[in-house]
Amino acid sequence: MTTAPDATGFDAFAQAFRRHAAGVAVITALTTDGRPVGFTATSLASLAAVPPLATFNMARTASSWPAIEQTDRVAIHMLGQKDFAVAKIMAGDNARRFDGDHWEPGPHGLPILKDVTAWMVGTIVARTSVADNAMIAVQIDQGALGEPDEPLLYHERAFRALGAELDD
Repeated sequence: MTTAPDATGFDAFAQAFRRHAAGVAVITALTTDGRPVGFTATSLASLAAVPPLATFNMARTASSWPAIEQTDRVAIHMLGQKDFAVAKIMAGDNARRFDGDHWEPGPHGLPILKDVTAWMVGTIVARTSVADNAMIAVQIDQGALGEPDEPLLYHERAFRALGAELDD
């Protein structure tokens, strides 16, 4: 087994998760004064089909945390390759994430990103603190599918496209 020279403890953890490709999602919400906030998330997961529940994780030190902590509703967006530019915007400077016409107000006034492969709106049903982070569970109320697209992935600290399909 080949390992990097510093692949122990935290370094091993960090390197292992850099090697774990993940789909790119964006979570959006509103602050208590109605300003849109959002962030990219690679921790989005399906928790249950009945009732429809999704989860995501975030640092409680993140710029969007105060809004997520104080709101009951969020929008979850799944991004495809054609959404690469939006992914970069939403992973960039938090003060500029909603500059431009890549979003519009949606259900409950939540910011909905345009032309994503899918979006869902839901109610936060649990926030669980773990160290300086939080696991958020959301019961999905509604959503819509966009045009089909190849998935956008995050792997080794970069956005990536899916490779070739494997045969048996």
